[in-house]
Amino acid sequence: MTDNNVIVFKDNELELEVNVAPEEDTVWLTQAQMVKLFQSSKANISEHIKNIYDSGELYKEETVRNFRTVRIEGKKEVKRNLDYYNLDMIISVGYRVNSKRGIRFRKWATNILKQYVMDGVAVNEKKLAALNKTIDIQSHIIASINSIESDEVLRVVQEYSRSLELLDAYDHQCVAVPDGNECIYKLQEAECVSFIRRMDFIRTSDIFGQEKEAGKLQGILSAVYQSVFGKDAYPTLEDKAAHLLYFLIKDHPFNDGCKRIAAGLFLYFLDKNKLLYKNNKKIISDSALVAITLMIAESRPEEKEIMIQVVINFLHW
Repeated sequence: MTDNNVIVFKDNELELEVNVAPEEDTVWLTQAQMVKLFQSSKANISEHIKNIYDSGELYKEETVRNFRTVRIEGKKEVKRNLDYYNLDMIISVGYRVNSKRGIRFRKWATNILKQYVMDGVAVNEKKLAALNKTIDIQSHIIASINSIESDEVLRVVQEYSRSLELLDAYDHQCVAVPDGNECIYKLQEAECVSFIRRMDFIRTSDIFGQEKEAGKLQGILSAVYQSVFGKDAYPTLEDKAAHLLYFLIKDHPFNDGCKRIAAGLFLYFLDKNKLLYKNNKKIISDSALVAITLMIAESRPEEKEIMIQVVINFLHW
């Protein structure tokens, strides 16, 4: 590991020499540095890394590099081969230790990579955008929901990054768009209203599920099932499900409960179309759905296509 791009990360009393690799859009830390960063133990960090690899969340060949490192020990210059872990691993470990310092480090790393972009170093801007979204999502979720499963949040973030790459591949016709499934059940407004009235939340709020304007819900359903030149605008079941979730969140059709209703009707729609379960297991976990719902709610209008692709990715698993 050369020290050409070594930059010091400072956080109160902590100082870490971080190896930045702008050409790979990442930074590298050793296990010992992660122990310091997350104020944890070597055994704890080692266990997290092992579990991450064992679960298939990340792959060793993609996230670890062995570099010869020069260190001064006493008066001697010592060369050692050390394993360095990239930002994907650092983020994944950070989720597990739930470290506020970890969030600050990710923000710092992002700013460093941005600076390299501004200075003309070639960094993949789409991956940088995904990293920014990672920080936004994790910061929001950690601040608001403590019970959500961290590995599911990370999976959603990874699907966001994957969606960016897939959309680019589709645009350049490098990858064929998946065929998807046929929609066999059409939602009606009356059954949606009935479903909302059966939700537990309606007992805790007088305005839960009340339409802001008459016809808003029907307008969303019509948009999901609309046709263009005699063909469905959203031809597959996955397309329709993703747009249903997106429209129910972003169009704010109700005075209260838009995200909860959107998630509930999304699952109901999948169930009616025989897609909610695969091999007796839910195709999307509750934690992943919460994270996706929050991601869509926090997204900008120009990110719509990416949000839709994230949802579709999960439904194709």
